[in-house]
Amino acid sequence: QYKKIYNKDALVTLGARSALFYPYKDLGLIIMDECHEESYKSSSTPRYDSIEVAQAISAYTGAKLVLGSATPLAETYYEALEGRYALLQMPERIFGRALPEIKLVDMRQELYEGNRAILSRALEKNIFEALERGEQIILFLNRRGMYTFVFCRSCGYAERCVNCDVALTYHDDTRRLKCHYCGYEKPLTHTCPNCGSEKIRQAGTGTERIEAEIKQKFPYARILRMDRDTTTTKHAFEEITEKFKNHEADILIGTQMVVKGFDFPLVSVVGVVLADQALNMPDMYASFRAFTLAYQAAGRSGRAGGGGVAYIQTYKPEHYVLSYVRAY
Repeated sequence: QYKKIYNKDALVTLGARSALFYPYKDLGLIIMDECHEESYKSSSTPRYDSIEVAQAISAYTGAKLVLGSATPLAETYYEALEGRYALLQMPERIFGRALPEIKLVDMRQELYEGNRAILSRALEKNIFEALERGEQIILFLNRRGMYTFVFCRSCGYAERCVNCDVALTYHDDTRRLKCHYCGYEKPLTHTCPNCGSEKIRQAGTGTERIEAEIKQKFPYARILRMDRDTTTTKHAFEEITEKFKNHEADILIGTQMVVKGFDFPLVSVVGVVLADQALNMPDMYASFRAFTLAYQAAGRSGRAGGGGVAYIQTYKPEHYVLSYVRAY
């Protein structure tokens, strides 16, 4: 590939952030799609921001730089408003199709009315109706695993990674606790290592747990799960997306990889299962990422005929970020 680019045998290069560093002889255009993505920043040495690198290359070579996003970073958008970038807007959906209706579901009210399930009654009803019509559904939750932490109700002890000191996630398929940072694993214990109590319980919600509940509520539905646990093997990601695109499954459950730019024409219902998880991350970009994920998730609905519906489940429907998502 390197030689093809160097010899100008290839006039178009499609690649990840490393594609910026190839030996282009006469570079005319750099396009960075989904430029708000975290993955454009290298978290390993050498650490760099791909947008800054692209700007430097653009200035040095005279190549045009296009940053594309439905939800641009606040600082990128600010630069455009200040006139340092040209702002090119696409205010309508392709072919003028209607945008999906976005509905905020107050999970506090669901709890008050006796619904302790992961899915709200409105979302569950719409999933049932979509299945009856032969349409597809995407359910998004940015946490994998069955339960996101295990703790003791007697002394408050929580199972944590010995290396990273973060909560261990319980995976039902292996019946083990796993650290999603370093890969440390241990078997699930039924007594508290700290006080010996048997009141040790799993809590929190991950994609595995949603899958289990959906199988229970809709046993006739064909279900796919897409997260880091199901896409570890080569081509697994492509196989899952192809199956869903060919309507070999009715419901796709997954983490943020299911909301990124896919065009599944039969999807009419999207559910953001718990928007609060993204909103409450200890990160200065938490509000922006929560907005991006909810907005992008909603955009997967109704892409063929327009319309569709997206349900955003939250314990804080009055949060300004969710108000902005609902108002597009």
